[in-house]
Amino acid sequence: MTDILMPKATAVWLVENTSLTFDQIAAFCGLHPLEVRGIADGDVARDIRGADPLVNGQLTREELDRAQADEAYRMQAVVSRHAEMMKPGKPAPKYTPVSRRQDRPDAILWFVKNHPEVTDAQISKLLGTTKSTIESVRNRTHWNSPNIKPVDPVTLGLVGQLVLDDLIRKAADKKARDDAKAGGPTLQAAAEAPAEPEFVPDAAEPRRAQPTAESVFGPRDGS
Repeated sequence: MTDILMPKATAVWLVENTSLTFDQIAAFCGLHPLEVRGIADGDVARDIRGADPLVNGQLTREELDRAQADEAYRMQAVVSRHAEMMKPGKPAPKYTPVSRRQDRPDAILWFVKNHPEVTDAQISKLLGTTKSTIESVRNRTHWNSPNIKPVDPVTLGLVGQLVLDDLIRKAADKKARDDAKAGGPTLQAAAEAPAEPEFVPDAAEPRRAQPTAESVFGPRDGS
């Protein structure tokens, strides 16, 4: 179902002007069937004026006629350009007040020293900084490196404690999964490798006599 404009007003018009079932109207308007029944009984949306979906371009006559002829059919709304314009856009980038921007390198160094499992992308998104700035802090090439000290971003007021804890937990879980994926097969292969069989002489094979000096060089003189 496509989200439509003024769903309750549309439902009011459909209840008053069509023979659609409550389920059909509810499915089209994104409402609960009981809410549509309340509209029909006058208990819900009593002061709302009906909006004709045919006039405002959200429904075609063919769809309406087909739905009235078949109770099992569910109408498909026409995508409205007005509805597209009303969709929320991308969230604005995180803004850090000018007075606190000088504190971000301290927070970056805190992550570098205390939580190396947190990626640069996560730090950048959380603090509203750039990866190049993070790299310069890590490599001590930042222009203010002598004055940068690791400080908890919560203490600096750059982020809330719950948000920070959630980020660290997710980073730790991801690192654990990556480590398990990288080391798991190797450790398993080593554990499952069969041990070399211990050599045991065959008891049925006769032991050969070891050669002596006399048998090789003959008897000693004077013997």
